[in-house]
Amino acid sequence: MRYILPTLGLLFSLSGFAQGSAKTVESNNDTALAITDTVKNKKGEVLNEVVITANKQRKPVSAVRSGIKVMDLPQSVQVIDNVIIEQQQAIRLSEVVKNMNGIYVGSARGGAQESFFSRGYDMSANNMFKNGFRFSSGSMPEVSSLEKVEFLKGSSALLFGNVAPGGILNMVTKSPQFTKGGEISMQMGSYSFYKPSVDIYGPLNKYIAYRFTGTYENSESFRDIVKNERYYINPSFLFKVSDKTQITLQGDYLSYDWTPDFGTGIIGKELADLPRNKYLGALWSNGKTTQTSVSTLINHDFNDNWKLNFNTSFQNYHRTSKGTERVSIDTTIPNYVNGDYIRPLGQNDNFEQIIGEQLSLQGNFYTGKVKHQLFTGVDFENSFTQAYTYAFSQQAEKDAKGKYIANAYDRVNIYDLTYMGQRMDIPNAKATKLANTDSNRFGVYFQDLISITDQFKVLAGLRWSWQETQVETTDYSVSPTTVIKSQKLTDAAFSPKLGLVYQPTRDISLFGSYSNSFTPNTGTTVNGDAIKPSIIDQYEFGVKKDFWKGLLSTNVTVYQITNSNLAQTAEFKADGSQNIDTTIKVLSGETKSKGIEIDITARPLDGLNIIAGYSYNDMRYTKTSGANGSFIEGDRLVRTPANTANLSFFYTLQNGLLKGVSFGAIGNYIGKRTGGWNSQYDATKPSGINDREIPLTAYTTIDVSAGYEWNKFSILCKLSNITNELNYTVHENYSVNPIAPRQVMTSLRYKF
Repeated sequence: MRYILPTLGLLFSLSGFAQGSAKTVESNNDTALAITDTVKNKKGEVLNEVVITANKQRKPVSAVRSGIKVMDLPQSVQVIDNVIIEQQQAIRLSEVVKNMNGIYVGSARGGAQESFFSRGYDMSANNMFKNGFRFSSGSMPEVSSLEKVEFLKGSSALLFGNVAPGGILNMVTKSPQFTKGGEISMQMGSYSFYKPSVDIYGPLNKYIAYRFTGTYENSESFRDIVKNERYYINPSFLFKVSDKTQITLQGDYLSYDWTPDFGTGIIGKELADLPRNKYLGALWSNGKTTQTSVSTLINHDFNDNWKLNFNTSFQNYHRTSKGTERVSIDTTIPNYVNGDYIRPLGQNDNFEQIIGEQLSLQGNFYTGKVKHQLFTGVDFENSFTQAYTYAFSQQAEKDAKGKYIANAYDRVNIYDLTYMGQRMDIPNAKATKLANTDSNRFGVYFQDLISITDQFKVLAGLRWSWQETQVETTDYSVSPTTVIKSQKLTDAAFSPKLGLVYQPTRDISLFGSYSNSFTPNTGTTVNGDAIKPSIIDQYEFGVKKDFWKGLLSTNVTVYQITNSNLAQTAEFKADGSQNIDTTIKVLSGETKSKGIEIDITARPLDGLNIIAGYSYNDMRYTKTSGANGSFIEGDRLVRTPANTANLSFFYTLQNGLLKGVSFGAIGNYIGKRTGGWNSQYDATKPSGINDREIPLTAYTTIDVSAGYEWNKFSILCKLSNITNELNYTVHENYSVNPIAPRQVMTSLRYKF
């Protein structure tokens, strides 16, 4: 209970503030977020401005899919709208999720991507979606094109299939409109950052509307040598076939050149004491990511009660990189000098293609006096991935025994490493293996929200999931080249969900739910075999409460998740070398995750938006083999902080001499956690345990902003990390990246 009291105090403070100064806004519908926004009719025309609050839903939450009101849903939902994204001047998705309670950045993965965690689970493999389709998380997604970001907490396997139980993150891009408008903007900031953007929309005729967003980004970094360059376009079209049928066609393309950066070094369990800006990689290291997606959404209303949706999507993702990776100690040296490290070489080439199809039927009907909200459908997904393994011919470095160190580039001392005089030759690498993984997934689901009375509701659903996976491995290191196809691994299971909702009044909802999910795991073992699935049980209980007709909304949720066999990135490859390929995994044992989440959103005054949250999570191993090399029962999983919290507000003056002036702040707290790898049983150690966990301290970052809007022009300035807090994201032990220091960002915007 000690974790709940501070947040409850904040809740009551906000309640008093809302009671004393809030303007009453009538609303009988549910909404998704505490912001001011617009709604559109079927033609996409902008209608009157409405107030959006946390549990009162005028606009449907796309991730819910079935159109169920948030108050009727037996799980928690958070949505961050583009208004908040713009006010925050967010550049990366990690900045957007600072407003979301219970989700946090676990690592930067060498600067190539951001990995997100929720309720102790990695969301990066299967839990990232864009416009309702699974999205390859191997890139840094573009934020400027997003209409909103939805966070559906807890189990979503019934509707989305093989997803981890922590929750799903759905990015929704901006849509075409039948009214002319748009804007151009320029963002400029510290470290030579500049980013021009354009967003234009309008009608081509009375049946077709369009939208085009595009950006260019060029920047250096607080890290020496590191640079980024990005191109992004997002065209979309809306076809009004009839009053009951519309088709949305959209696509986007991202080209991203980046510098691989694995951060600082680790000596034992201690992070190397280096300046935040110090870059340890080879100066020629480079990476490139391209990502393309195309989707078609067909919506048909038979009448006011029955709707049919068909969605299809194609996605293509390709990432290459070459350079030196995380520095490592040569443990064979008998007289080790502090700071002497090997810089190992690494080359990667990963490709993924995802084709998805979704067909669903949504309907409302009665059996007697009992109301039913039916949602049923089928979905299919094909995922094809390619991953190359490389070896370098260079044999330049030897260990203390005179043996060549595989893939070593050179030996440096990280404390006196200078950029002048470094090696600049780029060694050749040869592909030694190619792993092709072909996965087909199919699901049939049925869900019904049964309103027995106005107060008692039951959500019951069942999904049947099937997955077939085959891995083809080509070995180039032998002559003649061999190709080995694994046996097809086929898995199938039923995933039920049952939720109970009790609403004593229209402004309060108490809920409980149970779900059992079958989660086919992507990737392969170190030997190239497909990973077996995990079976997950999840219980969730909570209460949602709106005060003053939605001006203040609160959610409190408690949960427990039991995973029969957690799949994690493998520490080593089959040859014993360090593994950095996230598709190579290992089943590590049963885990249990339990915790509490508290969400608060408020709009006590016109123009003032407040978002606050607190979460506590405890995720530990509950069953392991106990054999030498296995994980330790009772050990908390690495990268999972016990406590996280967020608080933000943005206020724009609505009248008077200072009308158009805005200011805001956002605070984000990440509690103590451990990096590295979880400890193992080890009979060779005196204690019987190989302790490999790296303790990381808690930290808080605070961003402040101020701006002014006049007619069609606006300017907004932000100072981020105002206390210049220094801390790290740590993925296992190979990517130890410091967080950004104090920086300035300015946005200039002109709206048509």
